[in-house]
Amino acid sequence: MLKNKILSIGFSLFLITMAACSQKVELVGVDLDKWKEDRNGCLGLRIHEIENFRSVKNDLLGKNNQAIIKTFGRPDKVELEDRSQTFFIYFIEAGPDCPTAEKKEEPLKVILRLNAISKVSEVTISTLNP
Repeated sequence: MLKNKILSIGFSLFLITMAACSQKVELVGVDLDKWKEDRNGCLGLRIHEIENFRSVKNDLLGKNNQAIIKTFGRPDKVELEDRSQTFFIYFIEAGPDCPTAEKKEEPLKVILRLNAISKVSEVTISTLNP
């Protein structure tokens, strides 16, 4: 009897754990391998994916930070703001850390705003800083 209860509790915890794990977001039409390869936008690969990204960017709303990292790789830049907001920034054009000589003062970037519970609340494509 006690053994059955322990197995039942263990199985329930296993199911909860599996449901809580973040999974990669499936974005149709965006080549995520190229995206991850183009760290800081230095290689110019992300700019070719931008139109496809525009069409699926709203699919990211409500996703947690771990799902974003699994999907796009580590952000090029992270900014922490007041009220526990975080911005994940992925450069589309060559960012400030690129070794190339051709850098724009304000490169095009994807900005993901994450709220206090680490869920995406806004997705912006802009040259402006958050």
